[in-house]
Amino acid sequence: MKGAFCIDTINFNEIIKMEINYENLGFKCGLEVHQQLEGKKLFCNCRTLNSDKEPDIKIERKLRAVAGETGDIDVAAQYEMMKNKKIIYEANSEDVCLVETDEEPPHELNKQALETTIKVALLLNAKIVDEIQVMRKTVVDGSNVSGFQRTALVAMNGHITTEDGSVVKIPTICLEEEAAQKLEDGKDFARYKLDRLGIPLIEIATGADIKNPEQAKEIAAHIGMVLRSVDGVKRGLGTIRQDVNISIKSGARTEIKGFQDLKSIPKVIDFEVKRQLDAINQGKKLQKEVRKAEQDFTTSFLRPLPGAARLYPETDVLPARADKAYIEKLKTELPKLLNKKIEEFEKKYSLAKESAEELIKDKNFEKLVKKFEDDDYSAIARTLVNTPKEMKNKLAYEDYEEILSYYYRGKIAKEAIMDLLEKKSMRHKIDLSHYESIPEQQLENEIRKIISEKPNLNISAYMGLVMAKHRGKVDGKKIMEILKKSLPN
Repeated sequence: MKGAFCIDTINFNEIIKMEINYENLGFKCGLEVHQQLEGKKLFCNCRTLNSDKEPDIKIERKLRAVAGETGDIDVAAQYEMMKNKKIIYEANSEDVCLVETDEEPPHELNKQALETTIKVALLLNAKIVDEIQVMRKTVVDGSNVSGFQRTALVAMNGHITTEDGSVVKIPTICLEEEAAQKLEDGKDFARYKLDRLGIPLIEIATGADIKNPEQAKEIAAHIGMVLRSVDGVKRGLGTIRQDVNISIKSGARTEIKGFQDLKSIPKVIDFEVKRQLDAINQGKKLQKEVRKAEQDFTTSFLRPLPGAARLYPETDVLPARADKAYIEKLKTELPKLLNKKIEEFEKKYSLAKESAEELIKDKNFEKLVKKFEDDDYSAIARTLVNTPKEMKNKLAYEDYEEILSYYYRGKIAKEAIMDLLEKKSMRHKIDLSHYESIPEQQLENEIRKIISEKPNLNISAYMGLVMAKHRGKVDGKKIMEILKKSLPN
């Protein structure tokens, strides 16, 4: 590699293997994080859900782009309009109303969604704007029935301090309506489902301060942690997504959408930078564009990059104000950040970090600790961490309480806990007679007999033989103690 970023004439396969010096490339990177909120939709009283009900509404439309405040038609909107596709919308009448189908004006801005957004903004050190004005953003790919997305700037000038001490700015935090879910994209049509349309969505945009792909992943993880710290934020697959904006010297700003998870962010960025380096090497002029992150960490073209020409004021929704007294009140109600809660959880219950991260999300843990407060809670922690997810989904708090009570009352060994929980999850009848503990003296006699019948085995082999015979009836720790005492030195 020559100079800061130039490349001798080599093929892309060689470029893709290169180690990249991002500082020398003039690398710039920023994130946009989009998070869905719980409760009601942003401009109506419909629930925020992803419905599985059969559609009983069908609407067909064609959308066209209009000029924004600047008097120009946005290049991305014009690109989508030129496809001339018919847009088909499907919905169930129990999950949507006339607002989603654009047959009725939007209602007042959802105050609870706004409050949640303000709390997130304050946790990200941002300043709340004096007046929150809803704007229309032209979108004619079919993802919004009206041909525009409603969005409102809520806060500005936040920041995050990274692990290495550098600061990543957060210029804007917005509250906007989620788009419809695309079901099918045909040659001359696109088909969408409307139940997702209008769900409140926080959009957090960082500055182009991110230095490298790993730092991009760190910032995305930190923002995700802040969002999970606040009540009213949706959880689960598909409720949060990240877009990445990157540029390099002699390249072009590119927005990448569709990341599968945080781990893929560095790999996709690395590929996109190398793709642009290859194009520069070939003398091509790159254009600003939006690209899709593919599952193999490559990227593919979606559309030209939108500009400022697509924004204009929303006339159907009055501006909202967040006065100083209201902001000061919310500051007193801010939740503790999740990473701080996890640190406290680790210390309070003497847990490993990974266990603390899992157990802090488990509503049963502290209830069970309180229930068996005079006992060692390590068995509770171990049980909840080790219960397989598919089994956990079938168990209630009462199931854990019942089985752990057998253990704490000395009726079963800890090795029987998981076996009994499995039976509970399958709704099988519990027969404790199969799990009655063996008296210590009887166990010691049996172990000595096994040692005499099978001499010269190692301690692990003896452990396996005893456990195979008495699994679920004897504490493994007790077996090991007897073995160490019984085996010749």
